[in-house]
Amino acid sequence: MRNAPVSERPPVGVFVGLATLDVIHRIAKAPAVNQKITSTAQFVAAGGPAANAAVTFAGLGGDAILVTALGDDPVAELIRADLAAYGVSVVDAAAGTTRAVPVSAVSVVESTGDRSVVSLDAVNSDASPPADLGDLVADADVVLVDGHHPLIARAAVRHAAARPVSLVVDAGRWKPVISDIVAHATDMVCSSDFRMPGSETPESTAEALVSSGVPTVVTTHGGDPVEWWSEGDSGSVPVDPVVVVDTLGAGDAFHGAYAYFSTQIESGVAERIDRSARVAALRCSVVGPRAWLSELPVERTRKRER
Repeated sequence: MRNAPVSERPPVGVFVGLATLDVIHRIAKAPAVNQKITSTAQFVAAGGPAANAAVTFAGLGGDAILVTALGDDPVAELIRADLAAYGVSVVDAAAGTTRAVPVSAVSVVESTGDRSVVSLDAVNSDASPPADLGDLVADADVVLVDGHHPLIARAAVRHAAARPVSLVVDAGRWKPVISDIVAHATDMVCSSDFRMPGSETPESTAEALVSSGVPTVVTTHGGDPVEWWSEGDSGSVPVDPVVVVDTLGAGDAFHGAYAYFSTQIESGVAERIDRSARVAALRCSVVGPRAWLSELPVERTRKRER
């Protein structure tokens, strides 16, 4: 793939997983029990790992398609409108149905940028894959799954395994469906909190994934260096320090950027991580879920042909 011809068209990414409506408040400090406090700012935006990654991918200049399950609901319309405004096409596997759309209550502490999230998720969703999922994957340069909507995730993985397409797994935390995905993943991008069953540390988790045959394993550690293992080699990439004001979606931004840079002809693992970490750092340095995108340079790097 590295010596393949160069294409001028933007890379196409298919993102399979969770979309939520995030209601975000910035606060001076966390409230005490039974205390009411006033936030200093409020934002409403689409959220969720796959959705945020798709927004980042689109912000870098790619064509992003989010495959999720929303259904016919006023909350779903808000999610779709926000994603459309930021260049993400939505394929709704639950169109024509009524279901509970996850709404996340998010608090971000001003002094540290740390966030707290309370939300439904879709780990146990029964949403079935859309009929055109195979065609979407066939046209993609990269597919990312986050482990939500497991029936859709499994179907996307099967389609990706039959084609020369990168399959990036957002491994933020262990989900049962991941046991079915690992064998087909080209890139497992793990948080330091992610654990494979039987593993107690990020290092033993990475070792288990490498032993399972995953070609590339990446482990992020917040502001500390990102570790990687790929095809018998390994290393770490330092993360540039920034003044952190908002960490909401920073990991998702890393995943979206990683998916984008995985399509680039000149991008080795260490370079891919470095550029993705810079995108995540930018996300952390700007208040709010979308304002940072205006400071994100649209990439004009060369895309690999499959």
